[in-house]
Amino acid sequence: MGSLTGRRTMAEFSQKRGKQRDEVLGGTVDFLLANARLVLGVGGAAVLGIATLAVKRLIDRATSSRDEDDTKGDSTCLEESWKELSLLKATPRQQPRSPPAALSQPLSLPGPSPAAPEGPTDTGPQMSPPRSSPALLCLTFQEKLLAFERDHVTIPAAQVALAKQLATDIALELQAYLRNKFPELPFGALVPSGPLYDGLQAGAADRVRLLVPLVLEGGLWDLVPGLDTVARDPRCWAVRRTQLEFRPRGSSPWDRFLVGGYLSPRVLLELLRKALASSVNWPAIGGLLGCLIRPSVASEEPLLEVQHERLELSVAVLLAVPGAAAEDPVLLAWPLEGLAGSLWLQDWYPAEAARLRALDARDAGARRRLLRLLCGVCRGHPALARLDQCHLSQVVLRLGEAEADWAEAALGQRFLQALEALVLGLERASLPRHFNPAVNLFGGLRAEEIDALGFALYSGLRAPERLL
Repeated sequence: MGSLTGRRTMAEFSQKRGKQRDEVLGGTVDFLLANARLVLGVGGAAVLGIATLAVKRLIDRATSSRDEDDTKGDSTCLEESWKELSLLKATPRQQPRSPPAALSQPLSLPGPSPAAPEGPTDTGPQMSPPRSSPALLCLTFQEKLLAFERDHVTIPAAQVALAKQLATDIALELQAYLRNKFPELPFGALVPSGPLYDGLQAGAADRVRLLVPLVLEGGLWDLVPGLDTVARDPRCWAVRRTQLEFRPRGSSPWDRFLVGGYLSPRVLLELLRKALASSVNWPAIGGLLGCLIRPSVASEEPLLEVQHERLELSVAVLLAVPGAAAEDPVLLAWPLEGLAGSLWLQDWYPAEAARLRALDARDAGARRRLLRLLCGVCRGHPALARLDQCHLSQVVLRLGEAEADWAEAALGQRFLQALEALVLGLERASLPRHFNPAVNLFGGLRAEEIDALGFALYSGLRAPERLL
């Protein structure tokens, strides 16, 4: 019994010593971070901050105890991490200070000794050997950004044309199948769309949206905002069947997909998935088009994987309820979770792409080029791949309407501003949708994802060339 009590006492003593050691270490690190600006300047403080924060996190995670009192949750640690990282925020790069006058003047060499014999003087011009200045060999960030755009963002025109042709041919084949398989369902013309068609695709022509519109009868359907439903979801809408007293169920071909008086996207998605996976003769269609087509079984959305000898293409087949008027929302059948599974997701992409196009047309700006650059950088970065075009479009839209200069010469500056805007959004865990601020696009990120994204963006702000 005494031996057991002694072991417990020793364990408690070791734990207290470990906590005291961690507190001393944490205080030392905080002191270094707080005084780094005074000793090293802004640039040196940033480098020291990144390295010190990384070491501190590793030590904290390795030495943290498993007691319930010590594990207070990831949110507290995350807040402290962002406070420490505030040292690394994007600040104007300071030019190196000019040396004092006494050091900047060339040293005067002593004259010849009086005892030394004078040699013959050469009155002709003396040619000094040419020296290549290192500054002439260094590219500016703007030049590196344009080089990255040329090598990793711009898509060859032949590849774009081939991807569009394949998407058009697949759309025609799938449209013919749907009309033969479901002649009672009025589907509209299938229309390929997406970033590839709006000049917003970056890196490769590897993804296309194929909209399958549902033609709903006028006067029989009503759109209800998601906030007015039990789901209380601002992203979505419900499609409600109306006029049941005059046009009872069964008078519309879409009534077979009603659940509780609402048109169910979940039931329609299941119908489409089964058709794409088991009914369509993709080997025959692929042989006709000179490619291999197969439905993706891993994707939640209906997706076709196309393999051509010159490219690989993903075609997302999306059931859509188009707006009857220009101001009406475009709704997509999307695999949503929980109560939102019975709602239709509003598609803001067409409005966002149109707004960027209009802004660039007004002043011949480079907003869409900036979006392509951001997509290309995040796509090739292991920590930033979580940021997709939807996230990046919101930042570019806000900058596009706030900043006046969108000439090519300002592209590098706008790129850094976009990174800083993303960092500020991650600090608040908030990225409102430009056309619907009630939707927070960062709301679904976990604390670890925010931590990783924020650290990668802070590092990129201090050394943006490393992102390229």
